[in-house]
Amino acid sequence: MKLFGNTGSGKYAKSSRGTVAGQSQPASRATTEQHTYHAPPVDKEFWQYPGASGRSDPASVSQNSRPVQASQNMNYAGTSRREGAVAAPAAQPARTYRQGQNAAYAQKGASEQGDYASYGQRPRSGGQASAPAGRRKRSKKRKRRNRLIALAVTVCVLVCLYLTAVFSNIPFIKKWREIYIQTAMSTMSHQWLATAFIPRSVIDDVMARQEAARQSQIGVNSTLPPISTDDEPLPTEGTAEDAGGIEISREQQDFYKLFWELDMDSMELYLKNHPEALANGYDNIYINEAGLNDDGIDVYTTMGEQVLAIDAKNEILLVRVKGSSYRGVMAIAKDPARLSLCASKGIGSYGEYAGSIAERNNGLLAITGSGFIDDGGSGNGGTLAGYCKCEGVSYGNHRGWGSKRIELKEDNWFYITDAPNACGDDVTDAVEFEPAMVVNGTALTDMGEYTSINPRACIGQSKTGEILMLVIEGRFLDSMGCPVIECVDIMMRHNCLTAMNLDGGTSAIMWYDGEYVTRCSNTALPYGRTLPNAWVYAAK
Repeated sequence: MKLFGNTGSGKYAKSSRGTVAGQSQPASRATTEQHTYHAPPVDKEFWQYPGASGRSDPASVSQNSRPVQASQNMNYAGTSRREGAVAAPAAQPARTYRQGQNAAYAQKGASEQGDYASYGQRPRSGGQASAPAGRRKRSKKRKRRNRLIALAVTVCVLVCLYLTAVFSNIPFIKKWREIYIQTAMSTMSHQWLATAFIPRSVIDDVMARQEAARQSQIGVNSTLPPISTDDEPLPTEGTAEDAGGIEISREQQDFYKLFWELDMDSMELYLKNHPEALANGYDNIYINEAGLNDDGIDVYTTMGEQVLAIDAKNEILLVRVKGSSYRGVMAIAKDPARLSLCASKGIGSYGEYAGSIAERNNGLLAITGSGFIDDGGSGNGGTLAGYCKCEGVSYGNHRGWGSKRIELKEDNWFYITDAPNACGDDVTDAVEFEPAMVVNGTALTDMGEYTSINPRACIGQSKTGEILMLVIEGRFLDSMGCPVIECVDIMMRHNCLTAMNLDGGTSAIMWYDGEYVTRCSNTALPYGRTLPNAWVYAAK
Protein backbone atom coordinates (compact mmCIF):
# COMPACT_ATOMS: atom_id res chain seq x y z
CA MET A 1 0.00 0.00 0.00
CA LYS A 2 1.59 3.33 -1.08
CA LEU A 3 0.74 6.44 0.84
CA PHE A 4 1.23 9.92 -0.51
CA GLY A 5 1.53 13.11 1.46
CA ASN A 6 -1.22 15.67 1.31
CA THR A 7 -0.44 18.38 -1.21
CA GLY A 8 -3.09 20.64 0.20
CA SER A 9 -3.69 22.18 3.61
CA GLY A 10 -6.65 20.07 4.74
CA LYS A 11 -7.10 18.54 8.15
CA TYR A 12 -6.56 14.95 6.97
CA ALA A 13 -3.92 13.45 4.73
CA LYS A 14 -5.15 11.82 1.51
CA SER A 15 -4.00 8.54 -0.03
CA SER A 16 -4.59 7.01 -3.43
CA ARG A 17 -6.88 4.39 -1.86
CA GLY A 18 -8.98 6.52 0.39
CA THR A 19 -8.96 8.06 3.84
CA VAL A 20 -8.99 6.51 7.27
CA ALA A 21 -10.04 9.09 9.89
CA GLY A 22 -7.91 9.64 13.02
CA GLN A 23 -4.74 7.87 11.79
CA SER A 24 -1.52 9.88 11.34
CA GLN A 25 1.04 8.97 8.73
CA PRO A 26 4.54 8.30 10.11
CA ALA A 27 7.14 10.86 9.07
CA SER A 28 10.95 10.88 8.88
CA ARG A 29 12.93 11.94 12.00
CA ALA A 30 14.53 14.84 10.24
CA THR A 31 11.13 16.25 9.41
CA THR A 32 9.49 15.68 12.77
CA GLU A 33 12.31 17.30 14.75
CA GLN A 34 11.57 20.56 13.00
CA HIS A 35 7.78 20.43 12.65
CA THR A 36 5.06 19.41 15.04
CA TYR A 37 2.47 16.79 14.10
CA HIS A 38 -0.06 14.73 16.05
CA ALA A 39 1.12 11.14 16.04
CA PRO A 40 -0.06 8.49 18.46
CA PRO A 41 2.37 5.68 19.28
CA VAL A 42 2.52 2.95 16.62
CA ASP A 43 0.37 -0.04 17.58
CA LYS A 44 1.08 -3.37 15.87
CA GLU A 45 -2.40 -4.65 16.49
CA PHE A 46 -3.84 -1.66 14.68
CA TRP A 47 -2.17 -2.72 11.44
CA GLN A 48 -3.40 -6.28 11.63
CA TYR A 49 -6.61 -5.72 9.67
CA PRO A 50 -8.83 -8.67 8.82
CA GLY A 51 -7.86 -9.95 5.38
CA ALA A 52 -4.87 -7.65 5.08
CA SER A 53 -2.95 -10.33 3.10
CA GLY A 54 0.57 -9.82 4.41
CA ARG A 55 0.30 -6.13 5.20
CA SER A 56 0.24 -6.55 8.99
CA ASP A 57 3.80 -5.25 9.53
CA PRO A 58 4.00 -1.51 10.11
CA ALA A 59 7.54 -1.49 8.77
CA SER A 60 6.27 -2.50 5.33
CA VAL A 61 3.91 0.40 5.37
CA SER A 62 6.62 2.77 6.56
CA GLN A 63 9.02 1.64 3.86
CA ASN A 64 6.48 2.01 1.07
CA SER A 65 5.07 5.24 2.35
CA ARG A 66 6.15 8.51 0.84
CA PRO A 67 7.60 10.94 3.50
CA VAL A 68 5.43 13.75 4.63
CA GLN A 69 6.49 17.10 3.11
CA ALA A 70 8.04 19.32 5.81
CA SER A 71 6.42 22.41 4.40
CA GLN A 72 2.91 20.97 4.62
CA ASN A 73 2.78 20.52 8.41
CA MET A 74 -0.13 18.05 7.93
CA ASN A 75 -2.26 16.07 10.34
CA TYR A 76 -2.58 12.49 9.18
CA ALA A 77 -5.83 11.16 10.57
CA GLY A 78 -5.77 7.56 9.34
CA THR A 79 -5.05 5.11 6.47
CA SER A 80 -7.09 3.10 3.98
CA ARG A 81 -7.34 -0.39 2.61
CA ARG A 82 -8.48 -1.66 -0.74
CA GLU A 83 -11.09 -3.77 1.03
CA GLY A 84 -12.63 -0.75 2.72
CA ALA A 85 -12.24 1.80 5.46
CA VAL A 86 -11.40 0.66 8.94
CA ALA A 87 -12.47 2.68 11.98
CA ALA A 88 -9.64 4.74 13.51
CA PRO A 89 -8.53 4.09 17.06
CA ALA A 90 -9.36 6.55 19.80
CA ALA A 91 -7.58 9.93 19.48
CA GLN A 92 -4.21 10.15 21.31
CA PRO A 93 -2.82 13.26 23.03
CA ALA A 94 -0.79 15.44 20.68
CA ARG A 95 2.95 15.45 21.29
CA THR A 96 6.15 16.43 19.50
CA TYR A 97 8.98 14.12 18.72
CA ARG A 98 11.16 15.87 21.27
CA GLN A 99 8.56 15.44 24.01
CA GLY A 100 8.46 11.77 23.28
CA GLN A 101 12.22 11.56 23.37
CA ASN A 102 12.39 13.36 26.75
CA ALA A 103 9.83 10.96 28.17
CA ALA A 104 11.94 8.02 27.02
CA TYR A 105 15.02 9.49 28.69
CA ALA A 106 13.13 10.01 31.91
CA GLN A 107 11.94 6.37 31.88
CA LYS A 108 15.48 5.18 31.21
CA GLY A 109 16.89 7.32 34.04
CA ALA A 110 14.31 5.97 36.45
CA SER A 111 15.19 2.39 35.51
CA GLU A 112 18.92 3.06 36.07
CA GLN A 113 18.45 4.80 39.39
CA GLY A 114 18.88 1.59 41.30
CA ASP A 115 22.15 0.86 39.49
CA TYR A 116 23.63 4.23 40.46
CA ALA A 117 22.37 3.90 44.02
CA SER A 118 24.30 0.65 44.38
CA TYR A 119 27.53 2.56 43.68
CA GLY A 120 26.63 5.45 45.97
CA GLN A 121 26.16 7.74 42.97
CA ARG A 122 23.39 10.09 42.13
CA PRO A 123 21.79 10.39 38.69
CA ARG A 124 21.88 13.85 37.11
CA SER A 125 18.87 16.16 37.20
CA GLY A 126 16.15 15.27 34.75
CA GLY A 127 16.83 11.58 35.24
CA GLN A 128 19.87 11.55 32.93
CA ALA A 129 22.90 9.50 33.90
CA SER A 130 26.10 11.28 35.01
CA ALA A 131 29.30 11.27 32.98
CA PRO A 132 31.43 8.13 33.12
CA ALA A 133 33.85 7.88 36.01
CA GLY A 134 36.88 8.18 33.74
CA ARG A 135 35.66 11.43 32.24
CA ARG A 136 35.02 12.86 35.69
CA LYS A 137 38.53 11.97 36.84
CA ARG A 138 40.07 13.63 33.78
CA SER A 139 37.99 16.74 34.42
CA LYS A 140 39.16 16.90 38.05
CA LYS A 141 42.79 16.50 37.03
CA ARG A 142 42.41 19.25 34.45
CA LYS A 143 40.89 21.65 37.01
CA ARG A 144 43.61 20.83 39.54
CA ARG A 145 46.30 21.45 36.94
CA ASN A 146 44.73 24.80 35.95
CA ARG A 147 44.65 25.90 39.59
CA LEU A 148 48.32 25.02 40.04
CA ILE A 149 49.26 26.93 36.88
CA ALA A 150 47.31 30.00 38.04
CA LEU A 151 48.98 29.83 41.47
CA ALA A 152 52.43 29.49 39.93
CA VAL A 153 51.85 32.46 37.62
CA THR A 154 50.61 34.58 40.55
CA VAL A 155 53.64 33.69 42.67
CA CYS A 156 56.01 34.49 39.80
CA VAL A 157 54.39 37.89 39.23
CA LEU A 158 54.54 38.74 42.95
CA VAL A 159 58.18 37.68 43.18
CA CYS A 160 59.08 39.81 40.16
CA LEU A 161 57.25 42.83 41.62
CA TYR A 162 58.97 42.35 44.99
CA LEU A 163 62.43 42.07 43.45
CA THR A 164 61.79 45.14 41.33
CA ALA A 165 60.54 47.18 44.29
CA VAL A 166 63.42 46.16 46.57
CA PHE A 167 66.44 46.13 44.24
CA SER A 168 65.58 48.21 41.16
CA ASN A 169 67.55 51.39 40.48
CA ILE A 170 64.82 52.93 38.35
CA PRO A 171 64.70 56.51 39.73
CA PHE A 172 60.98 56.56 40.45
CA ILE A 173 61.02 53.20 42.24
CA LYS A 174 64.25 54.01 44.10
CA LYS A 175 62.83 57.33 45.33
CA TRP A 176 59.68 55.79 46.80
CA ARG A 177 61.60 52.82 48.25
CA GLU A 178 63.82 55.23 50.18
CA ILE A 179 60.81 57.27 51.30
CA TYR A 180 59.15 54.10 52.59
CA ILE A 181 62.27 52.93 54.44
CA GLN A 182 63.01 56.30 56.04
CA THR A 183 59.37 56.81 57.03
CA ALA A 184 59.24 53.43 58.77
CA MET A 185 62.67 53.72 60.40
CA SER A 186 62.00 57.23 61.74
CA THR A 187 59.64 55.84 64.39
CA MET A 188 60.30 53.39 67.19
CA SER A 189 57.02 51.50 66.89
CA HIS A 190 56.80 51.06 63.10
CA GLN A 191 60.29 50.02 62.07
CA TRP A 192 59.03 46.49 61.48
CA LEU A 193 57.22 47.78 58.37
CA ALA A 194 60.66 48.01 56.79
CA THR A 195 62.62 45.26 58.53
CA ALA A 196 59.95 42.59 57.95
CA PHE A 197 59.91 42.94 54.15
CA ILE A 198 63.16 44.56 53.02
CA PRO A 199 66.64 43.04 53.33
CA ARG A 200 68.79 44.59 56.03
CA SER A 201 71.48 45.50 53.52
CA VAL A 202 69.07 47.70 51.56
CA ILE A 203 67.83 49.41 54.74
CA ASP A 204 71.39 49.99 55.97
CA ASP A 205 72.36 51.57 52.65
CA VAL A 206 69.50 54.09 52.83
CA MET A 207 70.10 54.94 56.48
CA ALA A 208 73.86 55.26 55.91
CA ARG A 209 73.26 57.95 53.30
CA GLN A 210 70.98 59.79 55.70
CA GLU A 211 73.64 59.58 58.39
CA ALA A 212 76.18 60.95 55.92
CA ALA A 213 73.85 63.91 55.34
CA ARG A 214 73.73 64.50 59.11
CA GLN A 215 77.49 64.41 59.37
CA SER A 216 77.80 66.84 56.46
CA GLN A 217 76.14 69.51 58.64
CA ILE A 218 78.96 69.49 61.17
CA GLY A 219 80.44 72.96 61.25
CA VAL A 220 77.52 74.54 59.35
CA ASN A 221 76.68 77.28 61.87
CA SER A 222 75.17 80.74 61.90
CA THR A 223 77.70 83.53 61.33
CA LEU A 224 75.69 86.45 60.01
CA PRO A 225 74.67 89.32 62.29
CA PRO A 226 70.98 90.30 62.53
CA ILE A 227 69.60 92.05 59.46
CA SER A 228 68.16 95.56 59.72
CA THR A 229 64.42 95.83 59.10
CA ASP A 230 64.15 99.62 58.89
CA ASP A 231 64.69 99.99 55.13
CA GLU A 232 61.11 99.42 53.90
CA PRO A 233 59.42 102.63 52.66
CA LEU A 234 55.95 103.44 53.98
CA PRO A 235 53.04 104.41 51.73
CA THR A 236 52.17 108.09 51.83
CA GLU A 237 49.14 108.86 54.00
CA GLY A 238 45.99 109.67 52.11
CA THR A 239 47.09 108.11 48.80
CA ALA A 240 45.17 105.38 46.98
CA GLU A 241 46.75 101.96 46.65
CA ASP A 242 45.65 98.89 44.68
CA ALA A 243 42.65 98.31 46.92
CA GLY A 244 39.81 99.42 44.72
CA GLY A 245 40.57 103.12 45.16
CA ILE A 246 40.46 102.98 48.99
CA GLU A 247 42.25 105.82 50.78
CA ILE A 248 45.15 104.55 52.92
CA SER A 249 45.38 106.05 56.41
CA ARG A 250 48.42 105.98 58.68
CA GLU A 251 46.72 103.33 60.79
CA GLN A 252 46.30 101.16 57.69
CA GLN A 253 49.89 101.76 56.69
CA ASP A 254 51.11 100.54 60.06
CA PHE A 255 48.86 97.50 59.85
CA TYR A 256 50.04 96.47 56.38
CA LYS A 257 53.67 97.13 57.31
CA LEU A 258 53.34 94.80 60.28
CA PHE A 259 51.48 92.16 58.28
CA TRP A 260 53.39 92.66 55.06
CA GLU A 261 52.43 89.11 53.96
CA LEU A 262 48.74 90.03 53.51
CA ASP A 263 47.17 90.64 50.14
CA MET A 264 45.67 94.09 50.60
CA ASP A 265 42.81 93.68 48.12
CA SER A 266 41.40 90.55 49.72
CA MET A 267 41.87 92.00 53.22
CA GLU A 268 40.05 95.24 52.44
CA LEU A 269 37.22 93.35 50.73
CA TYR A 270 36.83 91.16 53.81
CA LEU A 271 36.72 94.18 56.11
CA LYS A 272 34.12 95.80 53.85
CA ASN A 273 31.93 92.68 54.11
CA HIS A 274 32.62 92.28 57.86
CA PRO A 275 32.67 95.80 59.32
CA GLU A 276 32.49 94.39 62.86
CA ALA A 277 36.14 93.32 62.50
CA LEU A 278 37.08 97.03 62.29
CA ALA A 279 34.94 98.13 65.23
CA ASN A 280 38.05 98.92 67.31
CA GLY A 281 40.30 100.01 64.46
CA TYR A 282 43.12 98.34 62.57
CA ASP A 283 45.31 98.15 65.67
CA ASN A 284 42.79 95.84 67.36
CA ILE A 285 41.64 93.62 64.52
CA TYR A 286 40.97 90.16 65.91
CA ILE A 287 39.82 87.38 63.60
CA ASN A 288 40.08 83.73 64.57
CA GLU A 289 38.85 81.01 62.23
CA ALA A 290 41.77 78.65 62.88
CA GLY A 291 40.01 75.93 64.89
CA LEU A 292 39.89 72.34 63.68
CA ASN A 293 36.22 72.81 62.73
CA ASP A 294 36.74 76.25 61.13
CA ASP A 295 37.35 76.99 57.46
CA GLY A 296 39.48 80.11 57.64
CA ILE A 297 38.53 83.43 56.02
CA ASP A 298 38.51 84.80 52.48
CA VAL A 299 41.78 86.63 52.94
CA TYR A 300 45.07 85.48 51.41
CA THR A 301 48.75 86.23 51.63
CA THR A 302 50.76 87.39 48.66
CA MET A 303 52.11 83.79 48.55
CA GLY A 304 48.58 82.47 47.99
CA GLU A 305 48.07 81.05 51.51
CA GLN A 306 44.65 81.28 53.13
CA VAL A 307 44.51 83.33 56.33
CA LEU A 308 43.14 81.55 59.40
CA ALA A 309 43.62 84.14 62.15
CA ILE A 310 44.81 87.71 62.66
CA ASP A 311 45.52 89.25 66.06
CA ALA A 312 46.81 92.78 65.46
CA LYS A 313 47.23 93.59 69.15
CA ASN A 314 49.43 90.53 69.82
CA GLU A 315 51.01 90.66 66.34
CA ILE A 316 50.09 87.11 65.29
CA LEU A 317 49.13 85.79 61.87
CA LEU A 318 48.10 82.17 61.16
CA VAL A 319 47.92 80.86 57.59
CA ARG A 320 47.04 77.54 55.98
CA VAL A 321 49.82 75.78 54.09
CA LYS A 322 49.05 72.99 51.64
CA GLY A 323 50.84 70.62 49.32
CA SER A 324 50.01 67.58 47.23
CA SER A 325 50.27 65.23 50.22
CA TYR A 326 49.91 67.46 53.26
CA ARG A 327 48.27 70.40 55.00
CA GLY A 328 49.39 72.37 58.01
CA VAL A 329 49.53 75.74 59.76
CA MET A 330 52.21 78.41 59.70
CA ALA A 331 52.13 80.81 62.66
CA ILE A 332 53.95 84.10 62.21
CA ALA A 333 54.66 85.89 65.51
CA LYS A 334 56.03 89.40 64.96
CA ASP A 335 57.74 90.07 68.30
CA PRO A 336 60.61 87.62 69.04
CA ALA A 337 61.07 89.13 72.53
CA ARG A 338 57.87 87.37 73.64
CA LEU A 339 59.12 83.89 72.66
CA SER A 340 60.62 81.43 75.15
CA LEU A 341 61.08 77.70 75.66
CA CYS A 342 58.96 76.75 78.69
CA ALA A 343 59.55 73.51 80.61
CA SER A 344 56.83 71.13 81.74
CA LYS A 345 56.15 70.86 85.44
CA GLY A 346 57.71 67.42 85.60
CA ILE A 347 60.64 67.80 83.20
CA GLY A 348 63.02 64.92 83.78
CA SER A 349 60.17 62.74 85.12
CA TYR A 350 57.03 63.35 83.08
CA GLY A 351 55.79 65.64 80.35
CA GLU A 352 52.88 68.00 79.87
CA TYR A 353 50.58 68.93 76.98
CA ALA A 354 51.67 71.91 74.90
CA GLY A 355 48.44 73.78 75.64
CA SER A 356 48.83 73.27 79.36
CA ILE A 357 52.43 74.54 79.27
CA ALA A 358 51.29 77.63 77.35
CA GLU A 359 48.42 78.44 79.70
CA ARG A 360 50.72 78.25 82.74
CA ASN A 361 53.08 80.74 81.11
CA ASN A 362 50.60 83.33 79.83
CA GLY A 363 51.02 81.91 76.35
CA LEU A 364 48.86 82.67 73.35
CA LEU A 365 50.65 80.37 70.89
CA ALA A 366 52.68 77.17 71.38
CA ILE A 367 54.31 74.34 69.41
CA THR A 368 56.50 71.30 70.08
CA GLY A 369 59.92 71.79 71.71
CA SER A 370 62.54 69.13 72.51
CA GLY A 371 62.43 65.47 71.64
CA PHE A 372 62.21 62.80 74.33
CA ILE A 373 63.06 59.16 74.86
CA ASP A 374 60.12 57.12 73.59
CA ASP A 375 60.94 53.41 73.85
CA GLY A 376 58.22 51.41 72.14
CA GLY A 377 56.07 54.52 71.78
CA SER A 378 55.25 54.49 75.50
CA GLY A 379 57.35 57.45 76.65
CA ASN A 380 55.66 60.02 78.89
CA GLY A 381 57.65 63.01 77.67
CA GLY A 382 59.72 63.26 80.82
CA THR A 383 63.17 62.08 79.69
CA LEU A 384 64.87 64.52 77.33
CA ALA A 385 66.58 63.33 74.16
CA GLY A 386 69.41 65.85 74.20
CA TYR A 387 70.12 69.16 75.84
CA CYS A 388 67.79 72.13 76.25
CA LYS A 389 67.78 75.50 77.96
CA CYS A 390 64.43 76.79 79.20
CA GLU A 391 64.36 80.49 80.17
CA GLY A 392 68.01 80.37 81.18
CA VAL A 393 67.91 76.96 82.97
CA SER A 394 69.77 73.99 81.43
CA TYR A 395 68.44 70.41 81.29
CA GLY A 396 69.67 67.12 79.84
CA ASN A 397 72.86 66.16 78.00
CA HIS A 398 74.14 67.21 74.60
CA ARG A 399 73.43 65.10 71.54
CA GLY A 400 76.25 63.82 69.36
CA TRP A 401 77.93 65.30 66.30
CA GLY A 402 75.57 65.63 63.39
CA SER A 403 72.78 66.96 65.58
CA LYS A 404 72.23 70.71 65.70
CA ARG A 405 71.09 73.23 68.30
CA ILE A 406 68.95 76.29 67.66
CA GLU A 407 69.59 79.03 70.21
CA LEU A 408 67.56 82.12 71.01
CA LYS A 409 69.94 84.72 72.37
CA GLU A 410 69.42 87.89 74.35
CA ASP A 411 69.38 89.91 71.14
CA ASN A 412 66.15 88.04 70.22
CA TRP A 413 67.68 86.34 67.16
CA PHE A 414 67.98 82.63 66.42
CA TYR A 415 71.38 81.05 65.82
CA ILE A 416 72.27 77.50 64.78
CA THR A 417 75.32 75.61 66.02
CA ASP A 418 76.54 72.02 66.50
CA ALA A 419 74.88 70.24 69.40
CA PRO A 420 78.10 69.22 71.26
CA ASN A 421 79.31 72.83 71.43
CA ALA A 422 78.98 74.59 74.74
CA CYS A 423 75.94 76.76 75.22
CA GLY A 424 76.89 80.40 75.91
CA ASP A 425 75.64 82.51 78.75
CA ASP A 426 73.91 84.86 76.33
CA VAL A 427 71.58 82.05 75.23
CA THR A 428 68.19 82.22 76.93
CA ASP A 429 66.46 79.26 75.23
CA ALA A 430 67.75 76.35 73.15
CA VAL A 431 66.68 73.00 71.67
CA GLU A 432 68.74 70.23 70.08
CA PHE A 433 67.52 68.13 67.17
CA GLU A 434 68.25 67.70 63.44
CA PRO A 435 68.59 68.61 60.68
CA ALA A 436 69.23 72.32 60.33
CA MET A 437 67.12 73.60 57.43
CA VAL A 438 68.18 77.18 56.76
CA VAL A 439 71.43 78.77 57.91
CA ASN A 440 72.45 82.37 57.15
CA GLY A 441 69.44 82.71 54.84
CA THR A 442 70.50 79.74 52.68
CA ALA A 443 68.53 76.53 52.38
CA LEU A 444 70.83 73.57 53.01
CA THR A 445 71.24 71.35 49.96
CA ASP A 446 71.44 67.95 51.66
CA MET A 447 67.74 67.83 52.52
CA GLY A 448 67.23 65.27 49.73
CA GLU A 449 68.36 62.54 52.12
CA TYR A 450 65.56 63.36 54.58
CA THR A 451 62.80 61.94 52.42
CA SER A 452 60.50 60.32 54.99
CA ILE A 453 56.87 61.46 54.82
CA ASN A 454 55.90 62.33 58.37
CA PRO A 455 54.15 64.94 60.49
CA ARG A 456 56.57 67.83 60.96
CA ALA A 457 57.30 70.64 63.41
CA CYS A 458 59.81 73.39 62.60
CA ILE A 459 60.83 76.73 64.06
CA GLY A 460 62.75 79.60 62.52
CA GLN A 461 63.03 83.32 62.01
CA SER A 462 62.61 85.54 58.98
CA LYS A 463 65.04 88.17 57.76
CA THR A 464 62.72 90.81 59.23
CA GLY A 465 62.73 89.15 62.64
CA GLU A 466 59.36 87.34 62.74
CA ILE A 467 59.22 84.00 64.50
CA LEU A 468 58.07 81.27 62.09
CA MET A 469 56.33 78.26 63.64
CA LEU A 470 55.33 75.50 61.24
CA VAL A 471 53.39 72.29 61.95
CA ILE A 472 52.46 69.81 59.20
CA GLU A 473 49.75 67.25 59.93
CA GLY A 474 50.47 63.67 58.92
CA ARG A 475 49.29 60.05 58.76
CA PHE A 476 45.81 61.07 57.60
CA LEU A 477 44.10 60.37 54.29
CA ASP A 478 43.93 64.10 53.54
CA SER A 479 47.42 64.82 54.93
CA MET A 480 50.04 62.09 54.86
CA GLY A 481 52.86 64.39 55.93
CA CYS A 482 55.87 65.66 54.01
CA PRO A 483 59.66 65.37 53.75
CA VAL A 484 61.86 68.01 55.33
CA ILE A 485 62.54 69.67 51.97
CA GLU A 486 58.87 70.72 51.72
CA CYS A 487 59.19 72.52 55.05
CA VAL A 488 62.31 74.26 53.78
CA ASP A 489 60.37 75.56 50.76
CA ILE A 490 57.58 76.91 53.00
CA MET A 491 60.08 78.66 55.26
CA MET A 492 61.91 80.22 52.33
CA ARG A 493 58.63 81.64 50.99
CA HIS A 494 58.56 83.72 54.16
CA ASN A 495 62.09 85.10 53.73
CA CYS A 496 63.56 82.72 56.29
CA LEU A 497 66.99 83.49 57.73
CA THR A 498 67.34 80.60 60.21
CA ALA A 499 65.31 77.40 60.69
CA MET A 500 65.62 73.95 62.20
CA ASN A 501 63.55 70.79 62.18
CA LEU A 502 62.06 69.78 65.56
CA ASP A 503 60.64 66.54 66.95
CA GLY A 504 57.75 65.53 64.67
CA GLY A 505 55.53 62.47 64.40
CA THR A 506 52.87 62.30 67.09
CA SER A 507 54.68 65.09 68.98
CA ALA A 508 53.99 67.66 66.23
CA ILE A 509 51.20 69.92 67.51
CA MET A 510 50.17 73.61 67.53
CA TRP A 511 47.99 75.36 70.10
CA TYR A 512 46.55 78.85 69.69
CA ASP A 513 44.35 80.97 71.95
CA GLY A 514 42.79 78.16 73.94
CA GLU A 515 42.48 75.42 71.28
CA TYR A 516 44.55 73.08 69.17
CA VAL A 517 44.69 74.16 65.54
CA THR A 518 46.46 71.09 64.17
CA ARG A 519 45.60 67.41 64.58
CA CYS A 520 47.85 64.94 66.33
CA SER A 521 48.68 62.02 64.02
CA ASN A 522 47.25 59.69 66.66
CA THR A 523 43.52 60.45 66.75
CA ALA A 524 43.30 58.86 70.21
CA LEU A 525 45.41 61.80 71.48
CA PRO A 526 43.41 64.97 70.72
CA TYR A 527 45.85 67.06 72.81
CA GLY A 528 48.93 65.39 71.34
CA ARG A 529 51.74 63.79 73.32
CA THR A 530 52.95 64.99 76.69
CA LEU A 531 56.14 66.97 76.06
CA PRO A 532 59.21 67.94 78.12
CA ASN A 533 58.87 71.55 76.96
CA ALA A 534 57.23 73.78 74.33
CA TRP A 535 58.02 76.96 72.43
CA VAL A 536 55.56 79.53 73.83
CA TYR A 537 54.74 82.97 72.45
CA ALA A 538 53.33 85.10 75.28
CA ALA A 539 50.38 87.47 75.12
CA LYS A 540 50.86 91.18 75.78
